[in-house]
Amino acid sequence: MDSFTFRERGQRIKDKTRARLTDRHSWKLPKQTSSIAPSYVWSNADQDPVPEDKRTWTSWAFIGYWYSDLVTVSTWTAASAIMTTGLTATDAILIVLVAAICNAIPTVLNGAIGADLHIPFPIACRASYGYWLSYFCVVTRAILALFWFGVQSANGGSCVTAIITAIWPSYAHLPNSLPKSAGTTSQGLLSYFIYWCIQFPLLLIPSHRLQYLFWVKTVLVTPMALAMVVWITVAAGGNGEFFYAPATVGGSARAWLWLSNLTSVTGGYSTLAVNIPDFSRFSKTRGAQLWQLPFIPLFKTLVGIFGIVSASASKQVYGTVYWSPLDIINRWQGSPGGRAAAFFAASIWLLAQISVNVSANGISFANDVTTLAPKWFNIRRGVVLVQVLGGWALCPWIIVSSAAAFLNFMSAYAIFMAPIAGVLVADYWVVKKRRYDVPALYDPEGIYRYKYGVNWRALVATAIVIVPLLPALAKKVTPANVHISQGLVNLFTFNWLYGFFVAVVLYCGLNYWFPDRTTLIPHVVPGDASVVRAVDADVESGTTGDEKMREEVRTEPERDPSIKEARDITAI
Repeated sequence: MDSFTFRERGQRIKDKTRARLTDRHSWKLPKQTSSIAPSYVWSNADQDPVPEDKRTWTSWAFIGYWYSDLVTVSTWTAASAIMTTGLTATDAILIVLVAAICNAIPTVLNGAIGADLHIPFPIACRASYGYWLSYFCVVTRAILALFWFGVQSANGGSCVTAIITAIWPSYAHLPNSLPKSAGTTSQGLLSYFIYWCIQFPLLLIPSHRLQYLFWVKTVLVTPMALAMVVWITVAAGGNGEFFYAPATVGGSARAWLWLSNLTSVTGGYSTLAVNIPDFSRFSKTRGAQLWQLPFIPLFKTLVGIFGIVSASASKQVYGTVYWSPLDIINRWQGSPGGRAAAFFAASIWLLAQISVNVSANGISFANDVTTLAPKWFNIRRGVVLVQVLGGWALCPWIIVSSAAAFLNFMSAYAIFMAPIAGVLVADYWVVKKRRYDVPALYDPEGIYRYKYGVNWRALVATAIVIVPLLPALAKKVTPANVHISQGLVNLFTFNWLYGFFVAVVLYCGLNYWFPDRTTLIPHVVPGDASVVRAVDADVESGTTGDEKMREEVRTEPERDPSIKEARDITAI
């Protein structure tokens, strides 16, 4: 019987593999019965409101999430890199602090959408942009996630190189058989492949269980990062002229540099201010995600200070400024004890790199592509796709090594995120007053269809913000070929602040003068299946006295205050 079962299972695997290779329709996912979407809409459970048993993220989970995202090589490097522009260490620390506050406020405001309604970003933005225009936001976010996933993965290969070199020093001299046009070496490509293999299984961890990965990183990275800073500071004798270096610019030039660096540091995490509902929807309580507000500035500023102190001390110890902790680790490879320290430190930085790539890019892209093509993708398939496209098809090692113009473009591409974040905040908190009809968000014929599936108010607000920035975006990519006025250059230096606040004001103004009253419902219509079942029970028992209650809760926005009364009874 066992051998028969084994042969039968083997035959099924063989048939499935043949179908996958010969028939593209075999990749289509079986249509799932959504707990909330209409029957004629192809959806899957990954995009439904999170069921109660998967709402596992407490305040500690959010703290761990941001520790995972901010205690990274890039955050370590960002603050000290500001000093290369001519500003002081004090300037750099203040810029990082202000940038972190600029990240934290919209993140918490937009995170409330997920915490309140338990829906992901691709679904939430339909309320503000309209059912079909929301796909512009989703595609924009997906492109950024795909790009940064590849870049972060390419940087992760450096950690692997340090680890292997610590074990086998000869790895540092591995012969290169690749041409210069490959953008990498044989050693670099091998290290990257090993990183890719390590990262892949961790991408498959379900979102509601990611907090365990975050806590492992927290426990390991904290003592290692502190030890690195303390060691190099002691080795420098507490000195560091670089830390106390005066500014080399002054006047208005210093002010514009301040704003430019502020925008650069803020923009690096602007995408998370938009798609934070992808994670906050797993909140166990509505208030859990509020802990992001103090801890984003705390973690970002502390890691920035670590980077500045270690860069200053490295100048004293090695005669060269090392911005990255991996550069410092590479200087430890000269002795057995140093290699042991390099192995453990690089291994922990490897975990840090994987954690931020999983949470900030991999899961986000998977949510986006699941919304764009629900017939073919769920979250698990989405992370596999980003691993293949972002990991190999994009050839990220070439981008990192040579494509300066493309890097500049993708960095500036974040100008789209600020107005989207502003529109989301304004719509949920000011215009709709936190009252969404969740079932209608899943219905292309529902109230959030607006006209032709487009909320023209969001479109106008976003376009007015972005259009003046496009000439400066072009100059960022090809500075020698594009010439623009100094005013447009200056506007671009604070594009994130400009984009966010102007979008908020414009969107609120347009909705004040030209409101869409159909979407201004008197009460929240939740998408929680447990609420629907509870109302069903009340209707059947005659508690509510309204036989039409069931259908209204499931499919239409609340037009009758009695629905609120019924829901209050259910809550009691």
